[in-house]
Amino acid sequence: MASSGVVCFLGIDELSLEMAALLVNAGHQIKAFEIAECGLMSQFLELGGSQCDDFADAVREHNTAHTLSISVHFLNNGRRRPLRLHISIAIAAQFAFCDVAAFVLTASDLYDEIITGTQGLRDGTVFIIRSTLPLKQAQSLEKHLNESGNVILIGIHILKASPDAFNEKLTAAAFGKMETISAAEHILSDMCGQTFNFDQEACTGSKVRMVDELLKCIHFSASLEAIFLGTKAGIHPWILYDIISNAAGNSWIFEDCGPKLLKGDNSMATTSNDLLHNVTIRSKLKVDNVIHCELHWMPMLVGLGLHGDSGGVQMPSKETQMSVRAAAKEFMFPLPLLAVAQQQLIIAKPRDPDSDGIIKVWEKYFGVSIRDAAEKEMYSPSLLGEKIMTVSPGIRRIAFIGLGAMGFGMATHLLKSNFSVIGYDVYEPVLQIFSDFGGSVGHSPAEVCRDVDVLIIMVANDIQADSILFGDGGSVPGIRNEKTLELFLLGTSIILCSTVSPGYVTKLEQRLKDENKKLKLVDAPVSGGVKRAADGTFTIMASATQEALEHTSSVLSALSEKLYVIRGGCGAASSVKMVNQLLAGVHIAAAAEAMAFGARCGLETRMLFDLITRSQGNSWMFGNRAPHMLDNDYTPYSAIDIFVKDLGIVSNEGSILSIPLNLSAIAHQQFVAGSASGWGRLDDAAVVKVYEKLTGITVEGRHAIRSTEEVLKLLPMEWPEDPFSKIKETQNKNSNKILIVLDDDPTGTQTVHDIKALTEWSVDSLVEEFKKRPECFFILTNSRSLSSEKAYSLTQEICRNIDIAARLAGDIDFSVVLRGDSTLRGHFPEEPDAVVSVLGEMDAWIICPFFLQGGCYTINNIHYVSDSGSLVPAGDTEFSKDAAFGYNSSNLCEWVEEKTKGRVSASSVASISIQLIRKGGPAAVCEHLLNLPKGSICIVNAASDQDMTVFAAGMIQAERKGTRFLCRTAASFVSACIGIKPKPPISPACIAGRLVKGGGLIVVGSYVPKTTKQVMMLKSKLEHAIKSIEVLVEKLSMSSSENREAEISHAAETASSYLKLGKDVLLMTSRDLIKGRTPSESLEINFQVSSGLVEIVRRISIRPRYILAKGGITSSDLATKAFEARRAKVVGQALPGVPFWELGPESRYPGIPFIVFPGNVGNVNALAEVVQKWSNPLTTSLTKALLINAEQNKYAIGAFNVYNLEGIEAVIADAEAEKSPAILQVHPGALKLSRCLLVSCCIYATERAKVPIAVQFDHGSTQQELVEALELGFNSTMVDGSDLTLEDNISFTKRLALLAQARNIMVEAELSRLSGTEDESTVEDFEAKLTDPSQAEKFIDETGIDALAVCIGNVHGKYPSSGPNLNLDLLKDLNEVALKKGVSIVLHGASGLPEELVKECIEGGVCKLNVNTEVRSAYVESLRGEGRRGDLVSVMSVAKEAMKAIVVNKMRLFGSSGRAW
Repeated sequence: MASSGVVCFLGIDELSLEMAALLVNAGHQIKAFEIAECGLMSQFLELGGSQCDDFADAVREHNTAHTLSISVHFLNNGRRRPLRLHISIAIAAQFAFCDVAAFVLTASDLYDEIITGTQGLRDGTVFIIRSTLPLKQAQSLEKHLNESGNVILIGIHILKASPDAFNEKLTAAAFGKMETISAAEHILSDMCGQTFNFDQEACTGSKVRMVDELLKCIHFSASLEAIFLGTKAGIHPWILYDIISNAAGNSWIFEDCGPKLLKGDNSMATTSNDLLHNVTIRSKLKVDNVIHCELHWMPMLVGLGLHGDSGGVQMPSKETQMSVRAAAKEFMFPLPLLAVAQQQLIIAKPRDPDSDGIIKVWEKYFGVSIRDAAEKEMYSPSLLGEKIMTVSPGIRRIAFIGLGAMGFGMATHLLKSNFSVIGYDVYEPVLQIFSDFGGSVGHSPAEVCRDVDVLIIMVANDIQADSILFGDGGSVPGIRNEKTLELFLLGTSIILCSTVSPGYVTKLEQRLKDENKKLKLVDAPVSGGVKRAADGTFTIMASATQEALEHTSSVLSALSEKLYVIRGGCGAASSVKMVNQLLAGVHIAAAAEAMAFGARCGLETRMLFDLITRSQGNSWMFGNRAPHMLDNDYTPYSAIDIFVKDLGIVSNEGSILSIPLNLSAIAHQQFVAGSASGWGRLDDAAVVKVYEKLTGITVEGRHAIRSTEEVLKLLPMEWPEDPFSKIKETQNKNSNKILIVLDDDPTGTQTVHDIKALTEWSVDSLVEEFKKRPECFFILTNSRSLSSEKAYSLTQEICRNIDIAARLAGDIDFSVVLRGDSTLRGHFPEEPDAVVSVLGEMDAWIICPFFLQGGCYTINNIHYVSDSGSLVPAGDTEFSKDAAFGYNSSNLCEWVEEKTKGRVSASSVASISIQLIRKGGPAAVCEHLLNLPKGSICIVNAASDQDMTVFAAGMIQAERKGTRFLCRTAASFVSACIGIKPKPPISPACIAGRLVKGGGLIVVGSYVPKTTKQVMMLKSKLEHAIKSIEVLVEKLSMSSSENREAEISHAAETASSYLKLGKDVLLMTSRDLIKGRTPSESLEINFQVSSGLVEIVRRISIRPRYILAKGGITSSDLATKAFEARRAKVVGQALPGVPFWELGPESRYPGIPFIVFPGNVGNVNALAEVVQKWSNPLTTSLTKALLINAEQNKYAIGAFNVYNLEGIEAVIADAEAEKSPAILQVHPGALKLSRCLLVSCCIYATERAKVPIAVQFDHGSTQQELVEALELGFNSTMVDGSDLTLEDNISFTKRLALLAQARNIMVEAELSRLSGTEDESTVEDFEAKLTDPSQAEKFIDETGIDALAVCIGNVHGKYPSSGPNLNLDLLKDLNEVALKKGVSIVLHGASGLPEELVKECIEGGVCKLNVNTEVRSAYVESLRGEGRRGDLVSVMSVAKEAMKAIVVNKMRLFGSSGRAW
C-alpha cells in the first residue's frame, strides 16, 4: 500500500537516487538539499523530487521561517573572495513540519545546520543517518533530536553486492534500538526491499560506511593503476577487464567503474569526487571577519551564537571535521593505503572548470591514452583457449619441477588425468609422498627432464626458474644423450607457471632459442589456489607461439577450468597475471587496513565482514582473506613473501614502463613490513598483523557466544522418569548382546567403570573376552593418530576379527559403537564406512557428540563447547583448527556435508531434537528412529545426561524391533547405553594398600590450549613439589637422529633420578605446536613426538607411584608401547571425565594406577587437583596439602592442642569417625614437659590413622626450641615472633622459615599480637594489636612463609563476657593479600567463638582454626566431675569422651567432616 509523507534527503549520492526512486514508487514525495553541487541533482529532479534552496527549506513547511542571506568575505590563497551563506533564523514555534515523515542524512557536512535548524520536529519523525558522521557528533545529534521531541533515530548502511540495474530493491543494515527500528519500518520497507536489524548504536551505520568508503576509495585507485598499467604493457584494456572481472583481482568498484573508464564516461568524475569528499578531512569555514547587516537582524544573529556590536556580528571561530580520514585522525590510526589513494584522486581533480574531463587528466597522469586503446580491435582469449583445447597431441611424459603446495596439487592431478609424471623438488620428503601417489621422482632437474615431452616449472620466482633451467644440474645443460637430443629436436615445450616479470619471460624465450635445441616456451601463470590446483580447475593465462600452445594444449586443458590465450607472445600472459596480482595484493592490504580500522572504531569485526561482503567495498580478496583475519588463522595458502615478490614485480615493471603506481608501491611496503616482522611465511592475510602490532588492536572476531546457564534455562524440563531401570530390564532380556566400543583414543572410557579395555584385537584375545560375557568392553584403536587410509584399513581389520571371534565364541550377538571426540575431531566418515564394509549396511548412522564432563552440548543441531560459562560454537573453538582434523561447521548437518565432501547433503541429515526427547521420552525417540529412511544419518541433540539416557533407551527399543544402528558418539552415550551410574572419583585411599612409595610420573603430550593452561597452573601451584622436564619438540621431530637420541637419553636419565628421590616428575613436550604443510605431514610430526615420549618413558628405570598421561594419543602410546599393556581395567574416574585405569598383569607394572587425562577436559585447576591428590605425601608438607585442600573447598581444618595420649586418641578417633582431616598441635610447654615422647606418640598415631592428620609445633618463640623441633618429625611449625618489632619479626621468621622449608616443613607465623592467656603465657589487652594488611604483604614477601596467623580481634583463652568482637572487613582485606601471595589464613583463639561467626570467618578465607581452651577445659572439668569417682582407666576414658565431644562438634562446624582423602 502506498505510503504518504515527505522524505528529505540531506545530501545525495548515487545510492540516494536509487532510494529516492523506490520511495517515489511507494507514493512518497521527495526533496533534497545539497551543500555543494554534486552533479546528481538533475537526476533527482527527474525522479520527481524538489530541490531545497537551503537547509531550512529542507525541514520546514513553506513560509514558516525567515532566511537571511549574508555576504561573508574570507581569505583564500591570499585573495579576498565572497561566499554566500544561507543562515536559517527560526523559532521553534514557527516550524510545523507536519508534512515531513523522514530525513535521510547522507552529507555529514550538515551536522551544524541540523543542530540549529531542527527544533520542533513532530513526534514520530524518522531521522536516518547514512553518512560518515563521527561518533561524537552522532551521539550529540541523537541527544539533540531526543530533546526536540519523540524523534526516531536510526543508522543504516546500504548493501549492494553487485552493480545491479538501477531501481531494483536495495538491502539495508539498520542500527538502533529494536523498538526504534520497528517504528521506522514503514519508511525502511519502502526504500529497501530487505533490512537486517542490529541492536546497536545508531552511529554504527556511520562506522560501517566509513570502512566501506575506505575500501571503495582504495579499490577505485587500484583499478585505475591496474587498467593503465596493463594497457601500457600492451594488453587490450577490454580483454584485461574481461579476465580480471572473473579472477581474484576483481572488486565491486573494478566491475562497476572499469567499463565507464573504457567508454570515456565522465560520470567517473562524480564517483571520484564523492569518494574524495567522503574520505578527506574537511573543515567548516573558520571566519573571524565582522559581518555587516541591517540592525534589526542583530538580535536573531546573536541568538544563533553570533557575537555582535553596533557595527555588525562576528562569525564563531570553529572547525568541524567529518570523514574517514578525520575519524582516523581522532583515533590516531594510520591509513597509508587510503592516504595514497586520496592523493591520487586529488591529482585527478580538475583545478579549472574549463579543463579537460577527468579521464583525460588520468590519461595525462599515467601517460596512456586509454580511450584509444579501448577502441582497438578486440579478440576473445577464452575462444582462443577453447580452440587450442581441441588440439590433442600425444604427450607421453611430463617432468614437473616444484612440488610445493600448488605444484604438488597440479602434479597429482596430472597423474589422475593419466599422464606419466616425474617430479623433482628440493624438499626431499615431498618426493616420497609424491611417489606414494604413483608419481616417478628424480633427484635433479637434469634427471627428470630426460626423455620428456613437456617440462612444467612451478617455483617461487625467476631466480629459482633460472637455476632449474641453467644452473648446475639444470634441465637445459643436462640434456646430453642422443635419445634425449632427438626428442628435443622433435620439440619439447617448457610451461612456466610461476608468477614472474613479463620482461624476464621475454628474455627467457630468447635465451632458450639461443640454445638451438628447439625448446618452446609457454608463458602460463596460474590463478586459483591450492584446492583448485588439486582439482584441475585453475584459471590459466597463456601466451606463446601457436606451435607451443598446440603442443601443450592437453596439459593446459587438464590443469584448467578456464584457459585464456593472450596474444602478444611470451610475456603477455605474465603481464595479465601481473595486473591481477597488483589488484589482488592491494585488495588484501586494503582488507587488512579496513578490518583493522573497523576494529579500532569498535565494530564487531565478524559483523563488519558480513556487511562489507554485500557492499560496494567488497572484493574477491576481501571475501576470501578477511575470514583468515577473523579466525586469526594464518596457515599459508599464499604467503606474505609471495606478495613481496609479486608487488615487487609490479613496481619494477612500472618503473620500466614509466608509469606511476603509488598505491601499489605502498601496498608492497605493507607486505615488506610484514615479512620484516617475521611473518613472511604466514598466509598473506597476516599483513593485518602490521596494523595490529602498530596500533594494539585485534581484528580476530568470533560469533557471539551465549551464556551456558541462560541457554539451558530456556530448554524444556527434562523427561521426568528414570530410564535406567528400563535399560537394565532390556539388557536382561538381551543378555547375550555385547556392546563393543571402538575407541579412537583411550579417553573414551571417561564415563564408565569396572569395564575392560583391550589394546590389541587378535582373534584369540577377542574370543577370550567374548567368553566372559561382559555387557561391554572397549577396544583402543588409537586411530586418531593415523592417516585416513590407515584408519580405514585398521577399522576393517578389527571388525573382521570381531566378527570371526563372535562366531568362534558361540555366535555371540554384538553391536559396535565408534567412540569419537566430543569436539568433532577424528576420521569421519572413513571409520563408519569401514565398519559397514565388513558388517553390512545399517538402517541409520547416529551422530551424538554430547559429553557433559567436556562441556559439549548439541542444541538445535548446533554443537557447542562450554568455555568459562559460555557456549561457543564448536567451529569457533581451537579444536576446529586441528592440523589433521580441522573443520568449519558448527551445525552438525553442515558438518556431515563438510566431512563427507558433499556426498551427504546437509538437507538430507535427520535429527532428534531436545524437545522430542524431553517431551516424548524413549517411546518418541523409538518411533522417530523407526521412521528414518534407510541409510539415514541422524543427529542427536542433548544437553544433559538424562537426555542421553532417554535417547539410549529409545534406541534400544528400536533395536529390539529389528533395526540396526551404527553410532558415532562421545563418551556419554556408552554409559547411557549400558545403564552405568556414576560413582565418586577414585582417590589414593581406594587403593592405599597397592600404592608404592616414590614419585609419580606426569606425561603431557596434548597441545590443545586448555592443556597448556592446565600445565601452567600445575607448575604454578605445585612448583615446590614437582620436577619439570621439558622435551623440545623440534629435536624429537625435525632434528638429526643424534640430537633426537641425546634429547631422549637426557630426559629419561633425569626423570629416573628424580623418581628415585621420591619426587613427582612432569615430563612435557615444549608448547610450540609444529604443523606440517598438509594434514598427513602434521600426523607424521605428531608420530615422531609421541614415539619420542614413548622411548623416554620406556627407558625410565624406576617404577612410579602412579602415571598420569595428558592427551589421548599420549595415553594410548604410553599404555601399549611404553608399558606393554594389552588390556586394562577401567576402575572409574580420577575426576569427572578423567579415566582411571589399572594396567593388566602382562604389563611392565601390573596394577599400576594409570590416569588417562583428556586434553579437552576440566577447568584450569583440574590437572593440579589430580596431581595434588595423587602425589607422594613425602613430596609436600602434609599440613600444607591439608590447608590447600581446605582453601579450595571452602572449609577449615581444626588444629587441636594435645598434651597426653587421651588428647591424641580423642582427636584421631573423631577424625576417623567423621572422615575428617585434622592437625595435632604441641605447645612448647607440653613439649618441655614430655620432651620428645609426646611428639613421638603423635607421629606414631597419625601414621596409622585412616585419615590424613598432621602434627604441628605451636607457638615456637625462641630459635633454640624451634631448631630442636625441626628435628623431631613435625609436618609444620608455627614461628611466633609477634612480641618483636616488625623488622625483627621478619628477620627472625625468615631465618627459621629457611631452615624449616629446607626440610619440607610448612611454616606458619604470626603478625601482631593476640591478647589473652595460653599455657601460662599472657598478653594484656593494651599489648594486643590488629594485623595491618600492608605490613602483612611485606611480612609475607620477605619471610616466604606458607600460612599467616592473623589478629582481627580474636584472643587466646576465653573471650570477655561481652563476647568476641571480630573485624571481618579487616579479614577480607587480609584474605585478598593472602590469595595474591599464595599463603593460607589461620585464626587462633577459635575456642568460644559463636557458630555464625566461625562460618563467616571460614567464608572470609580462614582455612585453619586453632582450638585449645575448650578441649583443655573439657578435660579438666571431667576430672572434677565423673572422673573423680573412678580408677585411672575410667578417668582416662571419661576425659577422652569429654574431649571428643568438643572435637567432633568443631569438625562439623568447620566443615571438615567427610573431607578426608
